[in-house]
Amino acid sequence: MDTPRMRPSRVLAKLRAGEVANCFKLNLADVRATEIAAMAGFDCLWTGMEHIGNDLTVIQHQILAAKAHGVDTLCRVPRGSYSDYIRPLELDAAGIMVPHVMGLEDAKNVVRMTRFHPVGRRAADGGNADAAYCQVPFVDYIEQANRERFVILQIEDPEPLEELEAIADLPGYDILLFGPGDFSHSIGAPGQMDHPDIARARERIATVARKYGKFAGTVGAPSRRQSLIDMGYSFLSLGADVVGLTQYCREIAKACGV
Repeated sequence: MDTPRMRPSRVLAKLRAGEVANCFKLNLADVRATEIAAMAGFDCLWTGMEHIGNDLTVIQHQILAAKAHGVDTLCRVPRGSYSDYIRPLELDAAGIMVPHVMGLEDAKNVVRMTRFHPVGRRAADGGNADAAYCQVPFVDYIEQANRERFVILQIEDPEPLEELEAIADLPGYDILLFGPGDFSHSIGAPGQMDHPDIARARERIATVARKYGKFAGTVGAPSRRQSLIDMGYSFLSLGADVVGLTQYCREIAKACGV
């Protein structure tokens, strides 16, 4: 019998091959919504605990549904302790996203808590789903987790732009992701997605991420996909379950004369 190994990340395989990884955001907790999105063929499904009232049981069920179709799950974690960061990974999420990284020291702390030796000091427990419940040998688990699980640092504020090159140069994470929504709010222009400061930040983050060997990620409308790729972005989240359901319900209601 072959020695069990951790499940490889579909997102990292595509990014490392120079391809674009496509992501879809889930706000709904129902695992059937997760499975429907996974069956559509996305590389990654983005769930979360920052803004959404999901508990870890919901996250676990979403991960299982996505894995059944060979799709990665990304969990945006709440800002908190190291346990808040690593538990989705131990449930076998392929990656986590840490929101509102505010500077170099903040980024260093994320790496320290989420990466194993020799990169960081993540607390280790091989008895969970990611290590096949102690079936992946401990040393192999640590090495594979550092290689096959991705960490995203989310830039959503102007403050970290002052240290952007140092953040991008920091070893131990994979994707630098620009969040334009909160960035618009943080610069005092909420919802003004055509604001020049947003355009400058979006272009700069893509350029600097690639300069230091990181992958650039962002969110946007499907109509902007190619322009974002041309800008240097290779991890793209381009839709959400609640948007699709809302639009569909409105279309049906309109057809019914509501």
